[in-house]
Amino acid sequence: MMASPHVLLVEDSCVDRLVASRLLKSFNVRVTAVEGPKEALKFLDMEHDVQLILTDYCMPDMTGYDLLVEVKKSPKLNHLPVVITCTDDIPERIKMCLDGGAKDYIIKPIKVDNVSRLLSYI
Repeated sequence: MMASPHVLLVEDSCVDRLVASRLLKSFNVRVTAVEGPKEALKFLDMEHDVQLILTDYCMPDMTGYDLLVEVKKSPKLNHLPVVITCTDDIPERIKMCLDGGAKDYIIKPIKVDNVSRLLSYI
């Protein structure tokens, strides 16, 4: 039996957080949900078994892109795949995130058919 993959979900909207958590859990994914990049970085500092970061782009104090940059700068974290989600389909933003090292950019809401793609990055 494979251990459940552990995904760190970074999302400031409590509805989106709930929807994404439920969806991932239905695929036997272990989800840790936090409200923003600062909490995410704090958690990653303590926690070593996260296998993928799924982060919203639009958040109040730091964007998902800012979180991506921090993760990619860190020798301890830069191996982690980061997938960014957003309601906006803005080509320049998508390109910026992918060029910055994001594995993917998914337009919200996350759907069932996005999950296997997500898990393939682990």
